[in-house]
Amino acid sequence: MCALHHGEEKAYELGEVIAAAMFQPILRMHRITVEQMAILEPAIVETTTASLLYACKEAMDQGIAMGIPEAAARDFVLGHLRVETAIVFGEAGFPFSDGAIKAVKEAQKYLLKEDWKEQISNLENIRRSVNSITGV
Repeated sequence: MCALHHGEEKAYELGEVIAAAMFQPILRMHRITVEQMAILEPAIVETTTASLLYACKEAMDQGIAMGIPEAAARDFVLGHLRVETAIVFGEAGFPFSDGAIKAVKEAQKYLLKEDWKEQISNLENIRRSVNSITGV
């Protein structure tokens, strides 16, 4: 993901070359706006994805505290995260089981507030988050 905040077009092109070198190997480069970058990061990546991954880790830690051996819990959770990520993003070629879908729907009542998507995608909230992170 690359965005030109200000400057000439050749500055963008140089930035794209630097980004490609820093994050290689990459499949594609995408040019987006600065606002779209802020929606992706922090709103989607840190605010949502990282927060939910912390919840996954906390749930695993709870299982360990309940007696599951740490290595077993870690291997089980990380293995499932790979498969579940592939299923959710349509890459696995198969769906969740009916039981898994039922468990997800039940758990979302406890894990997510009803208006979470509106709060995360609210541009004023995103601006506030960016300002907080950058100290602006």
